[in-house]
Amino acid sequence: MSKITPFLWFDTQAEEAANYYVSLFPNSRITSVAYYPSDAQPPAGPPGRVMTVGFELDGQPYTALNGGPLFPFTEAVSFVVHCADQAEVDRYWDALIADGGRESQCGWLKDKYGLSWQITPQELLDLYSSPDKAAVSRMFAAMMQMVKLDMPKLKAAFEGTA
Repeated sequence: MSKITPFLWFDTQAEEAANYYVSLFPNSRITSVAYYPSDAQPPAGPPGRVMTVGFELDGQPYTALNGGPLFPFTEAVSFVVHCADQAEVDRYWDALIADGGRESQCGWLKDKYGLSWQITPQELLDLYSSPDKAAVSRMFAAMMQMVKLDMPKLKAAFEGTA
């Protein structure tokens, strides 16, 4: 068991969100569901309602809570999805903005539950460590103009051929 795991506060959609996320990522599963006790008082919600859902995304454990509307998600916390190639970027991007998600910029989006994600090609992260500062600056400038990251265009900017 991991000593540190993300704990996500949802209004009422913890189980729905966990099932959604598990459907998107490989090596993922629901691990537990706990319910509010019969004597639960507001703001917990109706007795017997799902309280927490334990789940794993690609082996990483998470907990989702139905805690009410007090604490909505903000961009202050986001999850980075390291993608092997542009096809994987496209797949995760399209899935996470579906049904009410919103694009942001520079590879960021909010899913339909309001959780922020960064859909990032691993090659971009690798190129950022290049000692060629001019190439990195060109790539960064190109990235700042993007919504969904486009690795072929970012690589062309890096190489100075864009």
